[in-house]
Amino acid sequence: MKRSLIFASIASLTLAGCIDTTDNREVTGAALGAGAGLIGAAVFDANAGWTVLSTLAGAAAGTLIARNTRTDQCAYSNGDGTYRTVPC
Repeated sequence: MKRSLIFASIASLTLAGCIDTTDNREVTGAALGAGAGLIGAAVFDANAGWTVLSTLAGAAAGTLIARNTRTDQCAYSNGDGTYRTVPC
């Protein structure tokens, strides 16, 4: 079980690296956040329920936060389709 979680984590992060980040920052953030949550659950040897919860929490956090590397500004989702931008 632990090996399959580690393999799934590595595979998800590898696939997330293939996503075009210019137009899909939310999708990329969700994929990277989910991968980080999955890896965190695998490291702490969490049961299946906590693994799902940490993966979903990571995906949600990754979706809500986007960073503009050119201007060093972070955009946070307001939940209604609008964003607020603040320095990172």
